[in-house]
Amino acid sequence: MGRMIELAAEDGHKLGAYQTGPDDAVKGLVVVQEIFGVNGHMRNVCDQFAAAGYAVIAPALFDRVQRGVELGYGDADRKRGIELRSEVTAEATMADVHAAAAALGQRKLGIVGYCWGGTVAWWGATRSNRFEAAVGWYGGGIAATREEHPNCAVQLHFGAEDHGIPLSDVEAIRASQPGVEIYIYQGAGHGFGCDERASFDADAAEHARGRTMDFLARHLPG
Repeated sequence: MGRMIELAAEDGHKLGAYQTGPDDAVKGLVVVQEIFGVNGHMRNVCDQFAAAGYAVIAPALFDRVQRGVELGYGDADRKRGIELRSEVTAEATMADVHAAAAALGQRKLGIVGYCWGGTVAWWGATRSNRFEAAVGWYGGGIAATREEHPNCAVQLHFGAEDHGIPLSDVEAIRASQPGVEIYIYQGAGHGFGCDERASFDADAAEHARGRTMDFLARHLPG
């Protein structure tokens, strides 16, 4: 139901993005990809938010290295995604996030991210003043930047069995950010929200999605 568009970041970089949602939406979302690109799963996630009334843009953050990346969830694709992520700086990533936010105009905006995008959503709260709500799903880099000050309301979701994000990291985030909503899903691993991954956990995904939608409705009224 959406389409690919082109964005321009402030540094002149041109990147692709998936755009979906009603033209007359009063609230918008920047949706931030996993390390697998703006693939079919991420477009489906965007379409679900669009069906709830949001204007949505998912910037293709790997376009700075390789355009049009759409990876699957096997080991080789995961390795390639990690390589691509390592070649994109945090500064460049935020420039592209800001380009997506600018394309959504003067709407009330939130940012939602998954995996790598979960960390980027946290940066959207701490390194930008553009968003009124930020939601991060299993962002592995949040603990390392947990002392940064969020400029908007934040909600975070983690799996208790995520081997890449130990619960000690989650508790360190909680201790540093007592004002942040943090949920831990027992039995769930990394990527529990993606129905194309072996780690998909339908129950955890349903609860996390419900909490995400309620949180966005509270902080992006309209």
